[in-house]
Amino acid sequence: MLRTGYSTRRAARELKSAGVIRSSEAFVLWHALHRRPSLKAGEYLFDRGANAIDIHKRLARGDVYVHTLVIPEGFNMFDIAAAIESAGLGSRADFLKVAMSDTALISDLDPQAKSLEGYLFPNTYELTRAQSMHEMAATMVKQFRRVAAELGLRDDVHRVVTLASIVEKETAVPDERQEVASVYENRLNRRIPLQADPSVIYAELLQGNYSGALHHNDMSFNSAYNTYHHIGLPPGPIANPGKTSLQASMRPGDTKFLYFVSDGNGHHRFSNNLEDHNRNVAALRRAVAKR
Repeated sequence: MLRTGYSTRRAARELKSAGVIRSSEAFVLWHALHRRPSLKAGEYLFDRGANAIDIHKRLARGDVYVHTLVIPEGFNMFDIAAAIESAGLGSRADFLKVAMSDTALISDLDPQAKSLEGYLFPNTYELTRAQSMHEMAATMVKQFRRVAAELGLRDDVHRVVTLASIVEKETAVPDERQEVASVYENRLNRRIPLQADPSVIYAELLQGNYSGALHHNDMSFNSAYNTYHHIGLPPGPIANPGKTSLQASMRPGDTKFLYFVSDGNGHHRFSNNLEDHNRNVAALRRAVAKR
């Protein structure tokens, strides 16, 4: 890893120390005699048989080693921070500091944003260890902006992204997302609590209290993100939604659905009233009991 600000001599010493070159003095002399451009900072990976001239050319080009970081749809900022650390790109804590504070990256689209949650767009990224946490977050926000522009998302961005984040966490089935969005839209219009379990999980994640499973007592957890406890949307997104969830939240399905529950096979059953919903819940319990 060659840091920004390293002189050619310092870079040569680092290369020798890592066993990449045999002589730091010869490397510096070759650089001076051939009037090559300055060496670029970054992380490099060299084959054992690479010669000093080829190594120098790569450093002059800035042919740095990149890490592939996959951010699935529905990852929250805690998940992304853990993925960054696992990829060797930096510490989880450092990324979370940026994600929780660097709202200037999105404030023009969402002046209400309390963090970058919702705007760290799911994608596959090629990142380097020379990049700062701010630069990594900015890359993800830039991708969100591209997708938002493609969808024509300009108005009510905070509301749309917050709803989309709940939709994303509730179903992995793209074809169901408009229906799930319609359930929450109908509940919002009727002033019925959303009662979205993922929002309770997020409330506990923010407090550092999530144990890995929800229990009955968790539903009374005192947080503005607890949609069992508070009517309306939570204060902000609870995860980072993908394109289809954003589309669904911009244009929810035209339904009268107020409830949905898993069918036990990866999809959901939807209903307009509590009686039908209870029947669907009973069907799920029977299906689970047979396994």
